[in-house]
Amino acid sequence: MKRIFITGFALLSLFRLNAQTKPADSTAYKSTKLKLEEVNLISSYYKQDGDRSAVTGGVGTEELTDVSNAIDVKLIKYGKSGKKHTLDLEVGLDYYTSASSDKIDLQANSSASSADIRVYPSLSYSVENEEKGSTFAAGISSSTEFDYQSFGGNVSYSQKTKNRSGEFTAKFQAFLDQVKLITPTELRPSPDDRSYGTASRNTFAGSLSYAQIVNKNFQLLFIADLITQNGYLGLPFHRVYFTDGSVHIENLPDKRLKIPLGVRASYFLGDNFIIRGYYRFYTDDWGLTSHTADIEVPVKLSPVFSLSPFYRYYTQTGVKYFKGFQEHTAADEFYTSNYDLSKFNSNFLGMGMKYTPLKGVFGLKHFHTLELRYGHYTKTTNMLSNIVSIAIKYK
Repeated sequence: MKRIFITGFALLSLFRLNAQTKPADSTAYKSTKLKLEEVNLISSYYKQDGDRSAVTGGVGTEELTDVSNAIDVKLIKYGKSGKKHTLDLEVGLDYYTSASSDKIDLQANSSASSADIRVYPSLSYSVENEEKGSTFAAGISSSTEFDYQSFGGNVSYSQKTKNRSGEFTAKFQAFLDQVKLITPTELRPSPDDRSYGTASRNTFAGSLSYAQIVNKNFQLLFIADLITQNGYLGLPFHRVYFTDGSVHIENLPDKRLKIPLGVRASYFLGDNFIIRGYYRFYTDDWGLTSHTADIEVPVKLSPVFSLSPFYRYYTQTGVKYFKGFQEHTAADEFYTSNYDLSKFNSNFLGMGMKYTPLKGVFGLKHFHTLELRYGHYTKTTNMLSNIVSIAIKYK
């Protein structure tokens, strides 16, 4: 779930670095000192509601709000050999309140799980040989909240074709996670027991992609992923109610193989219209199959202002281990009542606005771009959400 409101325009003052002056007699000059390329501030406010909470066995409130802020800083330099070095640092902070998580203790009005903070920094470094058209990149990341800790790493290699119209990329990612085993209070040895254990969850993903400029108006991107997970793949506070009224903890297999395949296309209709389309097919060995179709049409209304209406349709089958409230029996080896794993369709539509004034946003020269987006999401499991986001680019 992605969410976003803005705090900290003042943070940009920390990045008012003096870029090295370009010599007047050299239009091809490339700085060999690390300099600021751009800073991006992204914030959002997200709110959802529904009545299919997995915490209470597929019934009950899904109400949640989330305020998210992230800052992304990109620095570049050219080495003595002419290679381009890019260092990218991002730090994100989410604060959320969740009525459904509060129901881990059915008697509580305000448990420790009713609100939480997630912090997620990441650092990436890339080296691009512009002459040969090749790029090597590596990165690390982490995500920390009360009941979840994740550490990630990735490496990638990209190679452009000889005529620079195509580019092939191979990427590998790994995430090593620890899940805190916070069980519902009625299933603990004692309701006041806070001696939570932990369980590991590992994710490994390989990705291949190929981008092609077909002509001056048409571009294509093909993506194929292979993702494998092992370890504790459920959540310990997701209840499952059996037909006999007994309550259990969600139990899912400890392995999962996922295969997403996607294609993205952009078509430029003159100088003022772009049609961007995306389709993804997904399947896994839990029996879930899904289709995603997405379209966005940026329209340039003036040299500095554009609007981008967008729409995404998504449909999936349910995993073979899903059943609703009080539908599982003791004969089921694996069981979940998490409606994210059920059969459903969803719609997400909204509008984006992009403003790039010649003299800078608010008349400030280095505030290069302001973007606003609003999206409304509905799901056939009776869940809906809204998100408002703002992004500012400083160059």
